[in-house]
Amino acid sequence: MSSRCSTIGDMDDISVHDTESGYVSGSGSESSLPEIHFTKPHLAFLNRQLQFLEPQDILRWCITSLPGLFQTTAFGLTGLVTLDMLSKMKLPRPQMVDLIFLDTLHHFSETLALVDRVRSTYPLVNLHVYKPDGVDTAEEFAQKHGERLWQTNDELYDWVAKVEPAQRAYRELQVAAVLTGRRRSQGGKRGDLDVIEVDEAGLIKVNPLANWSFQQVQDYVKENEVPYNELLDRGYKSIGDWHSTQAIKAGEDERAGRWKGQAKTECGIHNPRSKFAQYLKEQERKKKEEALQKALAQLEVAA
Repeated sequence: MSSRCSTIGDMDDISVHDTESGYVSGSGSESSLPEIHFTKPHLAFLNRQLQFLEPQDILRWCITSLPGLFQTTAFGLTGLVTLDMLSKMKLPRPQMVDLIFLDTLHHFSETLALVDRVRSTYPLVNLHVYKPDGVDTAEEFAQKHGERLWQTNDELYDWVAKVEPAQRAYRELQVAAVLTGRRRSQGGKRGDLDVIEVDEAGLIKVNPLANWSFQQVQDYVKENEVPYNELLDRGYKSIGDWHSTQAIKAGEDERAGRWKGQAKTECGIHNPRSKFAQYLKEQERKKKEEALQKALAQLEVAA
């Protein structure tokens, strides 16, 4: 039996032939692998298949199919169910899904207390907390951006408290896909929600409980003793910042207590990123225009 020892030259030949064959493997160079992306037909096909699966099966598909997978959560009821389902899968550390929590500095004290209980209940899960840039407290936020920014300029508030921290988290953690807690039964823009979406920047968003009702979510929480926000026992169903969240009445939509009396239905991170890019561009234009007018006024005075 003859034997053959591969030299570096031989390996080069193998590499060339492998590339020419039209195939690459995960063990090959990273530059030869394409970034994950879905064509519209592929995305439609995936949604047709995933919509018939139970949330646990959707989560298993995500873990084995989507690199750079994280869960974004404000510790709402649906996100807590997702977290509990993942914990019961007994995943090895490399496959565990880390959490991203956007601390706007304006959460209810009950929400922050829940974060501590979640840490205690699920000690193996990594939690990444992101705050508005350059501030650590609500007082510092007000000093930097003005009092009650959510009233004086709600789009700027969404940007500095939620959108920018989210984008920073995605960039620093190299996030390619996220699990969200959105469901169709929450109404509004979520009424025709797909299980899997891709935003305009290419971020993959998976809504594993898209088909579940609030009652199904609540039943799971009770049956599995999942920690939850105490505000749910006081008439709240969807909980965000204290200044834009109210308890709801019987028969009202689940998210009726969010931004009550306003046309607004989303917190910013699920709106198109181009909306905020356009908004920031307009803000910059206004600043330059004001600076120019001030300079012209000073010239007239000097003349």
